[in-house]
Amino acid sequence: MKRIILICGLISGAIVSTFMVASTAACYENGNFEGSILVGYASMLLAFSLIFVGVKNYRDKYSNGTVTFGKAFKIGLLITLVASTVYALVWLVDYYYFVPDFMDKYADFTIRQSEQEGATAAELQQEIAKMNEYKEMYKNPFVILLMTYAEILPVGLIVSLLCALILKRKGHATEAA
Repeated sequence: MKRIILICGLISGAIVSTFMVASTAACYENGNFEGSILVGYASMLLAFSLIFVGVKNYRDKYSNGTVTFGKAFKIGLLITLVASTVYALVWLVDYYYFVPDFMDKYADFTIRQSEQEGATAAELQQEIAKMNEYKEMYKNPFVILLMTYAEILPVGLIVSLLCALILKRKGHATEAA
């Protein structure tokens, strides 16, 4: 089971991290972050498809074709944790070494978007204050890690839950009972 979790988690983490780095580089370069959230969450869903692969592999090859909901969810959750940790660590490296002014560019983009959408002066000041707060929070690596985990973990939890529901299968002896 550990092998499945590590392999699926590392591959999943590599997939989502590759998309994240590429998307960040593209957005960072052209200053347009529109659509990056969609790409990010789509890549998370793609990467977390390995939860299905991992649970099914465990059920079919190592558990005689049976797996409880709890065991399937646990496997999915552990794959999620491995992938999310890879993602968070890659983001820290990318942020600190390659895009250290990312928050400045993102804040500028967000404020420009608010202006283009016709925000009032008061709304614009609120947006500026909010972005300044985020920039301040991003000075702490621990906060960055927490925010990054908060991005990806819920997606993995939902996929783990769905995979556990789909793939659970009781043994022949318990089916008759």
